[in-house]
Amino acid sequence: MIYLDNSATTKPYKEVLDTFMKVNESYYANPSSIHSFGGRIEKLIQQSREQVASLLDIKKKEVFFTSGGTESNNLAIKGTALQYGHRGKHIITTNIEHPSVHNAVKQLEIFGYSVTYLDVDAQGRIQPEQVKAAIQEDTILVSVMQVNNEIGSVQPIREIGMLLSDFPKILFHVDAVQACGKVPLILREKLIDLCSISAHKIHGIKGTGMLFVRDGLELSPIISGGEQEGNLRSGTENTGGIVSFAKALRMHLEESKQLLPIMEENQRYVRKELEEMEGVTVHTPEEHHAPHILNFSIEGFKGEVVVHALDLHEVFVSTTSACSSKQSKPSRTLLSMGVSKSQANSSIRVSLSFHNTMEECRQFIQLLKKEIELLQKTMRRSR
Repeated sequence: MIYLDNSATTKPYKEVLDTFMKVNESYYANPSSIHSFGGRIEKLIQQSREQVASLLDIKKKEVFFTSGGTESNNLAIKGTALQYGHRGKHIITTNIEHPSVHNAVKQLEIFGYSVTYLDVDAQGRIQPEQVKAAIQEDTILVSVMQVNNEIGSVQPIREIGMLLSDFPKILFHVDAVQACGKVPLILREKLIDLCSISAHKIHGIKGTGMLFVRDGLELSPIISGGEQEGNLRSGTENTGGIVSFAKALRMHLEESKQLLPIMEENQRYVRKELEEMEGVTVHTPEEHHAPHILNFSIEGFKGEVVVHALDLHEVFVSTTSACSSKQSKPSRTLLSMGVSKSQANSSIRVSLSFHNTMEECRQFIQLLKKEIELLQKTMRRSR
């Protein structure tokens, strides 16, 4: 099996799975309980919070555990809208955000909020000047993903953050779900107010993630209940998920230091081979891109046809983001870049992990060439 769909989800580390099982077997008490067993569980969660804060070089009180990237994005956006709606009701984002951001701001429009959707260029990027031009007197939030989940373009987060430092009443949210461990985070520089991270993108357990909330900010909770997570995210804590998330983050960042150059080499090889194939167009930009994502189109074939052909060889890639892949619609990201609808319908995404090898990449290219040739022969016969 060759798994090249790591932007959709990653294989959990064995150590992370072991931790998850151990915690759920031996540390199963409710951390809100006042007995000593519950107290031990609460201490375990706080130790995980301290570890995550240390790894990200932030304060422990800035770490809020959630169920993953989607909840973190919704909490950042809707929590800001509810808390600061008295200041204004204007939000700035881009046309290529993940559905958990795009649909969250669309929902806010129903409740009277206005949203400016910034266009991206042919490289899938915006410029800080666009953000500045879009700012209004009632702007309360800018939400921009650091790494696009479909094409891997990297946005100028530091530059946008520096620009927004002149507008202290505007919060800056960054969806870093695809960035963590692949592209440097800049949380310690105090240019970002809110940042989302998901465990299952870094070899952790699905259903766990975090939202960074800069010290001094207040958000309105979107889940009402008890007082867990500083009364910001109610619900009995997923202790096993939280502890295993902290372990996954540590292991992933350690691997990044050692294996990032190998991932970059693998990506360069696959890109070079794709660019030399007749009828193949690579959409991932040559500059300002993440090291793990490659998006391309094959002329004359829908993306899902090629995905299913490779599937027969147990080579797993995807078309668009996992959250949108079953909708049978062309990629909103590619269309926003000016890619034609036919090419957008033909797009395929390859996404690497630190564990993919050069040999796997070679096998993928060989099989892809073979399947394209077979599909072309079949198409010629049918004419």
